[in-house]
Amino acid sequence: MEATLAWRRGDLAIELDIALPSRGITALFGPSGAGKTSCLRAIAGLDRGSEGRLSLGDELWQDSARRVFVPPHRRRLGYVTQEASLFVHRSVAGNLDYGYRRAGRPKHIDRDALIDQFGLRALLGRSIEALSGGERQRVAIVRALLSDPSLLLFDEPLSALDATARNDLLGRLETLHAALAVPMIYVSHAIDEVARLADHLVLLDAGHVVAQGPLQATLTRLDLPATLVEAVGAVIEGTVAGHDAHDHLTELAFVGGTLFVPRRRDVVGQRLRCRIGARDVVLTHERQTGSSALNQIRARVIAMADADHPSQCLVQLDAGGSVLLARITRRSWHALALMPGSEVWAQVKAVALGA
Repeated sequence: MEATLAWRRGDLAIELDIALPSRGITALFGPSGAGKTSCLRAIAGLDRGSEGRLSLGDELWQDSARRVFVPPHRRRLGYVTQEASLFVHRSVAGNLDYGYRRAGRPKHIDRDALIDQFGLRALLGRSIEALSGGERQRVAIVRALLSDPSLLLFDEPLSALDATARNDLLGRLETLHAALAVPMIYVSHAIDEVARLADHLVLLDAGHVVAQGPLQATLTRLDLPATLVEAVGAVIEGTVAGHDAHDHLTELAFVGGTLFVPRRRDVVGQRLRCRIGARDVVLTHERQTGSSALNQIRARVIAMADADHPSQCLVQLDAGGSVLLARITRRSWHALALMPGSEVWAQVKAVALGA
């Protein structure tokens, strides 16, 4: 998808200039008020105030110069918002069949498999009002998938859920990711969701795109604005090497070594992502003994840049081909006499790597 659009939302001037992959999940991430939801609505055609050009593959959806504007109902979208917009007068099955029938019951969509994948089989006969928030979101997601969309738009679908329902649905979306045949744009203000789901990342700040590209490369950049500083860090992708049942830990093998993370349900051999925040990395010259930090990774300093506070800096590291970031004080940088090319050990507490 390619979009070059500009419009105003109240006092906020928004400029969207993006080129997204034809498959996989692209996350729109940024602070509150950055314009994420407004961008999604413009892509969907729900806000007519934008000027510019928007295309998906060979389909031209908007070209203001040629007075082309395809209305939302002709864009073949699957749209899921924070609060599931379901038909309360229909059962769960009725909601699912609505989109499926309108799409002509496409044979390439396995309706039963989606129902089972999202745990809806036992809920088919229930009314919408009898469902929990997490159950409603699962219904909304499957209904969107059954409508045979050419583009999926998810606007913070997990933000209104409690921790249990959120983790459950996040796991189901991870499973869906591997089989997803159409592109998805996923809006979130939660960096852990982005790290687990996204392939491509668009960072927004004050209505403007400040960075875009592959997830790992974008999150480890040193030139991001201060409003996004809490998001910076590495996303490591590796393979589950084993589980420690006694200490409830999972071992993750990646190109730079191994990591212990709190026990995951993933089976040995399965691919797994792990986010390492820049604040969670401690640098030392030597491998440490007698430390509570279970993870120690050998790395080389690539570069250093200013952080958002004058006492601190961001250090970019190469760990066997994986890029890490460490946020440390300038005093530590000088005390360790670090410079590009310095060999270091990066310590990371296992408890900082999610549950």
